[in-house]
Amino acid sequence: MDNSLIGNKKDGGSYKVLIIDDSLFFIKHLSNILESEGFEIIAIAEDGEKGVEKYKAFYPNIDFVTLDIKMSNGEGMEALKEILEFDKNARVLMISAIGKESIIKDALLIGAKDFIMKPIDKDKIIPKIKKLLDKF
Repeated sequence: MDNSLIGNKKDGGSYKVLIIDDSLFFIKHLSNILESEGFEIIAIAEDGEKGVEKYKAFYPNIDFVTLDIKMSNGEGMEALKEILEFDKNARVLMISAIGKESIIKDALLIGAKDFIMKPIDKDKIIPKIKKLLDKF
């Protein structure tokens, strides 16, 4: 295993990720980026409610979550609150096409660790994830 990939832990395992997003195209794109860096996608949810359920089901084996703010069948901000109520140490990276400062500020105040705007690419998201993982 190549430990130079940021998705690989020092012990040789992979960081495990839960992706919560309602866009199958985005999920595939993000999964490809993360897997190319050694991350393991432990679960995927297409709305906030299912995302919270999957977080609880896989806890404590999730290292971080990517969470869309606006989804067709579930509110990302509500999911963020529920995940953090369940696990105050959850590492959640908010991802959205909506860049309103008030929404970003609210997400960070609730407890999201960082925020990134869609569309994403490897050069944009990997440094954010590295920063997220380095804090812990």
